[in-house]
Amino acid sequence: MPAELTTILYADDEEDILDVATLSLEMVGGLTVTTCGDGFQAIEAAHRARPDLIMLDVMMPGMDGPTAMSKIRADPGLADIPVILITARVRGPEVQDYFALGADGVISKPFDPMTLPDEIRAIWRTKTAERAAVHLPP
Repeated sequence: MPAELTTILYADDEEDILDVATLSLEMVGGLTVTTCGDGFQAIEAAHRARPDLIMLDVMMPGMDGPTAMSKIRADPGLADIPVILITARVRGPEVQDYFALGADGVISKPFDPMTLPDEIRAIWRTKTAERAAVHLPP
């Protein structure tokens, strides 16, 4: 993984939310964002862009976020990219289910555009540190 988070792929079928998040991540967070509207497009874009982090809306037509995440986790070329699920459903059992499926983080909708980049960076840093610890020599 790179030393610093710079590129994000974000898939969401709600254009207004996609626009607000992209504006937040680029203008407030200084990140480069690639966007798409469903899980199928997210997987294709991830292969092309090879982002540092992937954000997936849970409920999208065609292929939802959890399904796209499972396909990303099963793909050796993408499996090491942290994935954050974005959802309006953030009750305890649902969030635990997302983590059990392999999510590295869960962010609730609606999110605060001013704090979104920091929230994403915090998740990314945690996952980067965890993965580095696993790969330390004995």
